[in-house]
Amino acid sequence: MGAQSDFFAGSATRLVYDEAVELTVASLADYGARHAHWCIAWSGGKDSTATLTLVIHLIETGRVPRPKSLTVYYADTRQELPPLALAAVDLMAQLARFPWIRMRVVTAPLDKRFLVYILGRGVPPPNNNTLRWCTRQIKVDPMAAAIAADLAPADVAGLGHNGGPALDGDGMIGPGETVLMITGVRQGESAMRDRRIEMSCSKDGAECGQGWYQQALPESKGIRDRINTLAPILHWRVCHVWDWLKIFAPHPAYGGWSTSRIANAYGGDEAEELNARTGCCGCPLASKDLALDRIVADPAWSHYAPLKHLKPIYRTLRLPKNRLRKAGIERLKDGSIAKNPQRMGPLTFAARLWALGEILDVQAEVNAAAAALDRPGLDLLNAVEEARIRELIDLKTWPDGWEGTEPTADTPLDAVFADGSVQPLLIGAE
Repeated sequence: MGAQSDFFAGSATRLVYDEAVELTVASLADYGARHAHWCIAWSGGKDSTATLTLVIHLIETGRVPRPKSLTVYYADTRQELPPLALAAVDLMAQLARFPWIRMRVVTAPLDKRFLVYILGRGVPPPNNNTLRWCTRQIKVDPMAAAIAADLAPADVAGLGHNGGPALDGDGMIGPGETVLMITGVRQGESAMRDRRIEMSCSKDGAECGQGWYQQALPESKGIRDRINTLAPILHWRVCHVWDWLKIFAPHPAYGGWSTSRIANAYGGDEAEELNARTGCCGCPLASKDLALDRIVADPAWSHYAPLKHLKPIYRTLRLPKNRLRKAGIERLKDGSIAKNPQRMGPLTFAARLWALGEILDVQAEVNAAAAALDRPGLDLLNAVEEARIRELIDLKTWPDGWEGTEPTADTPLDAVFADGSVQPLLIGAE
């Protein structure tokens, strides 16, 4: 039997890969040494999972010094593709092997969860042009709130790790200490994100290729000047991620992690970068459900095919007939005229109830098939969330700035322009 290949050993065939890993080691050793406490932002997707498992492996093998404390924040969006959500559960169980790691699962408050916010409050599904609210609301803000709580000494003192006792005095985050937030951000995942990285890659002394290091998160309340971020696999190619998740991470020598399922969900070696940009069911921001298509093509996950109906539901909700519109000139608090007069707004109650029924039908269809095949089911909308949606509708809930008396957006109206001028509606004109 031949000797096992070493992920970190130099060879002509793996030179590029080894250089990528060595840059990751270098960035963690350099920037990590500046912080006693580390956090890892984990979404359950391919890049953040690769980052999480690699960092732990490097620490366990002595390639990178262990910080005083390491906290893993998992963002449970309630919208993750089922194989990714199930893999996250397995990985969290495996994280319990390490008593020096603290695990925190964060979820958006009930009224701000994706489906409750849309169907209960009436906010339209997000889109890439004017209303991209989902990532911040169901992932970034809950994580920032959890970090802020952990940075408060009174709160940190009572927090345990993986259900165990609280961290000892050496693991406490002192009032004046900063924390290194490690993310799985990687160039090539998103063109818009790449542009942001290119504009700031040299910020705070970070060298090109050695990770994306930024001091402080200026937009997050409660953690200003306390968090610095590092993206140690920024330079990794997607094939590097697949190899780590499918070949190395599952091997006992590298931690024996249950990561193969994540790579397979995206398509593994055969996947393109575009296939793996979203991990949400029926993402309204993606033009095609490439990852979901890959999942349901696998016989083991084919019972999730009804999830393909979600995107058409979200698209229908955005139609003018299902939304209200500002009828005339809209005055702001300072008396000025809004720049976008007659803008479309929230969903009607009829549209919300229709979509609620459709989504519950999708969930029921998946779970019926899962029960018949003895496979994992779907928890996209639980009983508490459904009850809250119906309660908000019964309470006649509208987003701020809307009263519910506005006409539906498909109602013919006089045209109002940004300068306040009005063009009367012309009916029957030739």
